[in-house]
Amino acid sequence: MRGAFLLAELYRNTWAILPESLSVMQSVLHRWAAGGKISEDDRMKIAADKAMRAERKSNAASSGGGMIAVLPLYGVLVPRGDPDDISGGGVTGLQQFAETFRAAAADPSVSAIMIDIDSPGGSTFGVQELCSEIQACKKPVVAFANPIAASAAYWIGTSASEFYCTPSGQVGSIGVYACHLDESEAMKMAGLTPTLISAGKFKVEGNKFSPLDEECRQYIQSQVDAIYWQFVSAVAKGRKMPVASVRDGMGQGRILLAKNAVTENMIDGVATFGEFIQNMQKKIKQSGQQAAMTTARTPKLDAASRMLSIIK
Repeated sequence: MRGAFLLAELYRNTWAILPESLSVMQSVLHRWAAGGKISEDDRMKIAADKAMRAERKSNAASSGGGMIAVLPLYGVLVPRGDPDDISGGGVTGLQQFAETFRAAAADPSVSAIMIDIDSPGGSTFGVQELCSEIQACKKPVVAFANPIAASAAYWIGTSASEFYCTPSGQVGSIGVYACHLDESEAMKMAGLTPTLISAGKFKVEGNKFSPLDEECRQYIQSQVDAIYWQFVSAVAKGRKMPVASVRDGMGQGRILLAKNAVTENMIDGVATFGEFIQNMQKKIKQSGQQAAMTTARTPKLDAASRMLSIIK
């Protein structure tokens, strides 16, 4: 039953995700909905993924002048989620991630926040809200593709003040899509004829028991287009580029290697995870020294103002 509910969610959502990743989710959920069980190999992958998440969630880099909170954004992104929901790479619930982000933002021992991204993207629900929180944060927030920040994950990454990628990594896949499942022929072959009794002209449009009609297709397309515009506009704002440049260039759906992404202004640079952390630590130390000098001259300078210089 759980698989059937998750499958329904899959077809209800609009997605900003690598198509191949969504295909894997579809196959897993169809198997679950049909009563199939998780293989022992998948169970081992889930256990390994959970262990990695637990380790990275407790990870933080001390810099002497403050602490860098490293927040993992891994797997398929959903509004709310449990890492056990999808076998293999796991999921991240954006609501849960936002709560962790707020805690780091409020922690006086944290000087900067790093979003460690390894995600093919996911549902578009909740992405705009999280991006707004990141942009409003009074502490420096940087994003790091380690190794993949695709689609919705890239969208989130562009809301940070700086965005880097590991040398072998990839970023991009700007685009949005929805999926309609037509089970009418399968139902017919099974000798089943469902009848939906509803009130409201559009209440059951797009249901899986009948082919998608043109009016409904156009409506779904309008929804996809509207969310795509939000995506493109957010990237343009974050990367300080004209909307048209994003839409007509890197916004056409392809994912780029790190080196090419720098050329296209999709990220700020390429570095290993260790190099990136060391660079952040160095900036925090330098900023701490500058803040101490500034505070001596202007005692009323608030802490938030001092922290803003950490990664500028």
